[in-house]
Amino acid sequence: MKRQYKAHINEDTQEVQTIKEHSESTAEQCSEFAIPILKEAVSIMGLLHDSGKYQDSFQKRIDGGKLHVEHSICGALEARKKYPNALGLMMEYCIAGHHSGIPDGGSPNDTEDMPTLYGRMNRKFEDFSAYKADLTIPEIDEQKVIEFLMKDCKNREMAVNKFAFLTRYCFSCLTDADSLDTAEFCGNAAERPLKADFFACLERVNNKLGHFVCETDLQRARTLLQQQAFQRSEIDGEIYLMNMPTGSGKTLCSVKLALEWALRKDKKRIIYIIPYNSIIDQTADVFGELFEGDAEILRHQSTFSYENEENGSEDYRKAAKSAVENWDAPFIITTAVQFFESIYANKRGKLRKLHNMADAVLIFDEAHMMPQDYLQPCLQAVAYITKYLNSQAVFLTATMPDFSELISRYALPNSKIVNLIEDTSLFERFQTCSYEYLGEIGQERLAEQAAAYPSSLVIVNSRKAARALYQECRGRKYHLSTYMTPLDRKRVIDDIKAELLRLEKDFPDCTDIPEDRRITIVSTSLIEAGVDLDVHGVFRELSGLDSILQAGGRCNREGKRAEGKVYIFEFKHIQKRPAKDERSSLARGMMEKYEDISSPECIREYYRRLFDMNRESIQSHTITNQCKSLDSIPFKTYAEAFDIIDSRMVSLVVPQDEDSRKLVETLQYTGVGAVRKLQPYACSLYQRELEDLCRQHAADDFGTGIFCLTNMDYYNPEIGVTFEAKDYMVE
Repeated sequence: MKRQYKAHINEDTQEVQTIKEHSESTAEQCSEFAIPILKEAVSIMGLLHDSGKYQDSFQKRIDGGKLHVEHSICGALEARKKYPNALGLMMEYCIAGHHSGIPDGGSPNDTEDMPTLYGRMNRKFEDFSAYKADLTIPEIDEQKVIEFLMKDCKNREMAVNKFAFLTRYCFSCLTDADSLDTAEFCGNAAERPLKADFFACLERVNNKLGHFVCETDLQRARTLLQQQAFQRSEIDGEIYLMNMPTGSGKTLCSVKLALEWALRKDKKRIIYIIPYNSIIDQTADVFGELFEGDAEILRHQSTFSYENEENGSEDYRKAAKSAVENWDAPFIITTAVQFFESIYANKRGKLRKLHNMADAVLIFDEAHMMPQDYLQPCLQAVAYITKYLNSQAVFLTATMPDFSELISRYALPNSKIVNLIEDTSLFERFQTCSYEYLGEIGQERLAEQAAAYPSSLVIVNSRKAARALYQECRGRKYHLSTYMTPLDRKRVIDDIKAELLRLEKDFPDCTDIPEDRRITIVSTSLIEAGVDLDVHGVFRELSGLDSILQAGGRCNREGKRAEGKVYIFEFKHIQKRPAKDERSSLARGMMEKYEDISSPECIREYYRRLFDMNRESIQSHTITNQCKSLDSIPFKTYAEAFDIIDSRMVSLVVPQDEDSRKLVETLQYTGVGAVRKLQPYACSLYQRELEDLCRQHAADDFGTGIFCLTNMDYYNPEIGVTFEAKDYMVE
């Protein structure tokens, strides 16, 4: 009787899945996931990935033996024998890392005790050749695949970057197929996928666009700009640039284009990428309301968990929790951090998503906010996905850098880039406010000037300044910063919007407004993108030109008033930051040179000078700076260093309701924390601020590494975390 080689045993039913069954099923799914040129290659990876389980020691282990058995390297060794070239090397990286993550390549001198690919490939294994009697490895046109790997690569750097990207992509196909087949056999697979009717969604968007009033010059200009974008979207391209002023309807316009492309070009999904967690709520709410019943939107961000979600049925939540793992969903809203870290990771938990970025439409909202230090790898990723994985991308912003030149310089020179708005003559219709530099001003005087407007927004550069200024303000005042939890920030933003509507209704002519009805909003920069407010006056502390113009987009947004005013100021008597603030210096120079700092010419010059000044730092974060050849790529080291978020910031959980208090109690007494459930209650602090709270016995991690506020006297829902108990008491 032929020996049965086991891959998995179902704990509930004790049913056995053989290695042959698992390998062939994984290979089949790998092939289904991959782009045509790589289907055969990833199928072979699927067949070979568990060949090490044919070792006798592994079979003893799966039958209950307490043995540690390494099996991943065996398939990599076979790939090296069969394909002693770049294709085989790609298979080695993927198969060797399919459990622990893609390893660093290392060097030929690495010994077997080292975790690099070279080191691990030097290890000795039991005979596993029995796989040859079970599995048939098909022939493959190696040269054709190698030619694809090297296409468009004019130098070593380009070859390494492309090879590294496609290795992660193949790894994504392999690990997702492996995970899905295992989950299905073990009874843990989702019962159904998330669904969306793109045709019905497009009808809803068209209906909403068709019902917009088109009476004023601004409204007519908005319609003409959108029509220009729609017409030019029919041009064949890979990356589309949508440079449209604030208030011109970029979001709806981009979603209409995405839905049309999805239907016309048979795209599998739409992925909407937003810069920060703090501004994702509004977009998620808008899309949720717009597509309700026609699209089940997957929301993936670090501060949101479907375990906490109360909306939707249980099967929807189960499907969503499963789809978060691999992005197998038709409509996804996520953050730039999640998106790019899912491309430059080396672990299967993150990289499983990468293959589902193929055959997609990617929308990058506020594209100018791509992290400058990581601009080169970010642009490369988008260029590779659109060039090689049959996707299309839209860069969306009111302050557009010269992405055509940047992509050509830092990513792929032959990317097909289409500018959706060539005629910018209508931009002046959206100039609903003027900009004035106030110079230095004290907090008290600033609060007085803001209070002179029916509604005003003051944006400052630090949370400390926001809190101090908030205490100076009178009337109906609001405060926003990341010292507050996401739950409190959302509540305050909702309150602001409701109060602005009441103010407009009660005082339509904006006269005789009592002090206690005048609205002052004090915020850090988190309000500048993704939060649609329309106030009478804006005051912006000197910062980068993009930040100043984003702030201006909250002033007289709909053009209902003759003109809004945006004042740029610097605080008196506040010590300047020691680090050179290039963005502020450049913005000051632009204000001196240009009468209208919102003009396309001013914006182009600002970004040209900014990126030229930082060319060296932009080029310092590529993987090619750390390796010289394909076999020495530091996948693991690079992934661990790829950190878009300011690493000086740490999270603090604030237990502010019954659910969060129970979660913290569980963490305290069991040492186990439901991290995702705690995230909506977590605010951001600097490490030194957290240490200060710990010294005052106001915060503790209970030995778990998850820090929680233990004394609620140090938290006020209106202003967030404080550092002296009750220091927030104001009139």
